[in-house]
Amino acid sequence: MLKSRSFRAGIHPPGSKITAGKPIEKAKIPPFITVLLHQHAGAPCKPLVKRGDEVKAGQKIGDSDSFSSAPVHSSISGIVKEISTQLSPTGREVQGILIESDGRDEWVRMEKINPEKASKREIIARIREAGIVGLGGGYPTHVKLSPKKGKEIDTLILNGAECESYVTADHRVMLEHSEKVVKGMKIIMKVVEAERGFIGIEDNKRDAITRMREVVEREGDKRIEVIPLKTKYPQGEQGILVKAILNREKPSGGHLYDTGAIVQNVSTAKATYDAVYEGIPLVERVVTVTGDVKEPKNLLARIGTSFRELIGECGGYKGEVGKILKGGLMGGIAQWRDDVPVIKNTNCILVLNRGKSRTPEERACIRCGTCVEVCPIGLIPTILGKLAVEGRFEECMEYHIQDCMGCGSCTYVCPSKIPIAQLISYGKEELKKRAG
Repeated sequence: MLKSRSFRAGIHPPGSKITAGKPIEKAKIPPFITVLLHQHAGAPCKPLVKRGDEVKAGQKIGDSDSFSSAPVHSSISGIVKEISTQLSPTGREVQGILIESDGRDEWVRMEKINPEKASKREIIARIREAGIVGLGGGYPTHVKLSPKKGKEIDTLILNGAECESYVTADHRVMLEHSEKVVKGMKIIMKVVEAERGFIGIEDNKRDAITRMREVVEREGDKRIEVIPLKTKYPQGEQGILVKAILNREKPSGGHLYDTGAIVQNVSTAKATYDAVYEGIPLVERVVTVTGDVKEPKNLLARIGTSFRELIGECGGYKGEVGKILKGGLMGGIAQWRDDVPVIKNTNCILVLNRGKSRTPEERACIRCGTCVEVCPIGLIPTILGKLAVEGRFEECMEYHIQDCMGCGSCTYVCPSKIPIAQLISYGKEELKKRAG
């Protein structure tokens, strides 16, 4: 095993990877799904169906004229019951399509494409038509693979770090669908004309490192290399990956394209394989359901399935529920209720009991500098939080608030329990509003 690469600062929250050894199970087809029309960065979709319409799994039911968008598809066959405002697990209210299953699970698929013969334009069109977005961040993949003129990409990095506590969805994808991940990676490399590719995996997943290396060697593609990374948070953030693997830094206020690299999630590469080789749009994904449930699992779930349904497949709640998160312990989004639907970038449903989810008492800053020591970007989080509280948003720019990745490391280590990351996020939102 080669020496693991890493980055400065960062933290070591508990891994709690209790589902790492649990193979992916197919979740039951739910009686109802809710397909949200805005589950990606960019413009929302408009419905292509109406109440009473019959639909099949894989059928496109929402799309947008905007380039910066991604269509949505039904993940089951059934009847459209209503189109109405629904709560998203991101915390927003968006339009959603409620579909009742007919129990038949009938499918429609797109025509398969040979990526070796297809043009880059054809492949990008297929990725868009399949509704593929980053299965970590939710950014439309066809947009990310279309850098502006003058932005030359020489390297593709696949993100297999999965540094978040509790989450094991990508880990299982690498173990169980490794060939598809590598073939999907090669498709993406063709599209962006990358000369080389790296698969970055944290060294607490040695079985995945071994497995991916075996597949890369079998494929015989000398351009691709598997890179072990030190187990440290936030190793999986794209700018951190580029720094750790290539020793290139994104300029302050700049774009990742400026480094000559592009980063995609391993599950996104697998979804790319499905769309191109199999003609299957993005209608299901692996979700880790974990924490205080009776039987934590990795479930292959249809997009639009409610959190409640998947928690039920894991035996239900264990103890009194204190908090439900979409995502991991550090970057997860707390939910108001458990009937919200799985969206494309839902990689984890984390249940915490009341004891684990108590909000600690906030005290005054003691100026210890611990938040500065752990910030992987080298910011001064305590000053940014203070400026945001005082409404001095323009001054936040002088301290490079725009470069904060929102990892939450500062909040995690703060002895005074100040929600620094939330304050910085508030400051960024206010600046965005003022910029129009």
